[in-house]
Amino acid sequence: MLRISKLTDYGTVILACLASQADRLWTAAEVAERTRVGLPTVSKLLKKLQRSGLVISTRGSHGGYQLACPPGEISAARILDALEGPVAITECSGQHSNCGIESNCRVGHVWQRVNGAIRRALTDITLAQLAGLDRGSSTTVPLTRLVRASHE
Repeated sequence: MLRISKLTDYGTVILACLASQADRLWTAAEVAERTRVGLPTVSKLLKKLQRSGLVISTRGSHGGYQLACPPGEISAARILDALEGPVAITECSGQHSNCGIESNCRVGHVWQRVNGAIRRALTDITLAQLAGLDRGSSTTVPLTRLVRASHE
């Protein structure tokens, strides 16, 4: 089953919270209260998101966290890369394959196409859409587009 981790899910919820008022600084405690995610988890994820460049922090008594760029410029792919690493549904789909049977495999190239289609779909979805801020565009990717992309 393809599934993102609970921490990645929480990280996306935290980013959506920051996106809801992108021009304001949020303390970790405010984010925890607003999202109902525990403060230790929020703090851990905010630090990870800061290290990845998605979030910036300001120190001091009036400090806090905010998005490093507008929510419409942050893709779901970039969020997953920051929290889980690049999407790779099989060993040979990743950038650094260590598969011992790759040279004789008859199915790997198809899984690589599927992986590419998933990656393109994740790139097309923005944090603004995930957060419900971009009402003008759909967050769904037509199945015909995914199927067509898998044949490219």
